[in-house]
Formats: sequence, C-alpha cells, structure tokens
Amino acid sequence: MNIVLFGPPGAGKGTQAKELTKHYNIPHISTGDILRANVREGTNLGIKAKEYMDKGELVPDEVLIGIIRDRLQLSDCKDGYMLDGYPRTLPQAEALKEILENINKPLEVVLNIDVPDKELIDRLSGRRTCSCGESYHLMFNPPLDEGTCGACGGKLYQRDDDREDVVRQRLEIYAAKTMPLIDYYNDRGILVNIDGTGSVEDVFKQIRDVLDPYRK
Repeated sequence: MNIVLFGPPGAGKGTQAKELTKHYNIPHISTGDILRANVREGTNLGIKAKEYMDKGELVPDEVLIGIIRDRLQLSDCKDGYMLDGYPRTLPQAEALKEILENINKPLEVVLNIDVPDKELIDRLSGRRTCSCGESYHLMFNPPLDEGTCGACGGKLYQRDDDREDVVRQRLEIYAAKTMPLIDYYNDRGILVNIDGTGSVEDVFKQIRDVLDPYRK
C-alpha cells in the first residue's frame, strides 16, 4: 500500500506512523530524515541539498523530488511506503504524482488525522518538561508535586513552542499550508479523514479499517 500521512502538531501523527510501520511492514519515509541521510552519505543530491542548507535556504523542489524518487525505488519500498512531511505544497504534489506514475507506485490513500484546534491546544500547551529529560502533562500525566519533576526533583518548565500563543500560530500556519493539499487529494477521491480524538488504539483501529482492504 502506498500512503501519505497528514496531521497537525499534537495530533499523534508520529505515534501512528510507528504503529503503521510495525503493523504493515512498510517504511516510514520522512523527508527530513532522508535529506539528512543523503547529506551524510555525500550523494550527488545530498551535496546539492547541502549547498542550500549551509546558506540557510530551503532545498528546492527539484532536489527534494529527486531524493524522494531515489528513496522510493529502494528494495524496502517494494510492498509499499508511507510518506510523512511530503508533499507540503501543490507543486510538490503534482511533481510527486508524476514521479509515482513513472515508477509505477501510484498513491492509494492519503490519511489525514483530524483533531479540533481546541484539543490540540490543550494537548500541546499542557506539556511540561524537566532538564533531566522527563516529561509530564497537566491533564494526562501530571507530576505528583506541581511544578516539580518526580524523577530528579528539578523544576518543570514549558517549552517556548508549547506556549498557547505559539501553538495557535503553529496551527494557523499548518492549516494555511495543508488545506490546499487536503482539497487536492479530496478532489481525487483518495483522502480519508481519521478522527484523532480517541486513544492511540482507537485511532489506529480506524486507520486499519481504512488500509486493510488495500493489503495485497
């Protein structure tokens, strides 16, 4: 099965991606991961990408799609793949469509994990962290002593990107970038919205119900 996975910050996309990879034995292809791997391994495309990254510039679409194309042709993708973090724009979606047709691995399902903004804000803004690496949540996993880490006694803090105002901004940016892609794939009849408000198990059951008919 050939999948793209969408989900806003706090929707649990990373957790579901791990479950998908394990259950269906298909590779989780994150553009960030494969970009860094190409740079590390010094591939031709990686060298080109590094030129832009070293200058703090975005890697151009033609370099990204080349890296994606090469990754999708590796042997571990013979039974399917799950793309995460790509495409991010309509031109990227069109370029991806052409590449997938050329290598005969057309996209079958786009999963969109959908969670209301209010719940996402509660999930993200409630997180608290300790410098020792322990993490808590004011609603779901509160510390025994408010503001204090149960593991080391250190003072808990809220990361800057978990502040409510920052979370709202992150969600606005995500919606602005992603909604055109949601419409694009919905128009093509391959988008499926997944209710991400339940437990990890409940959400994954919805995903299995969608994907199991595609198993070959």
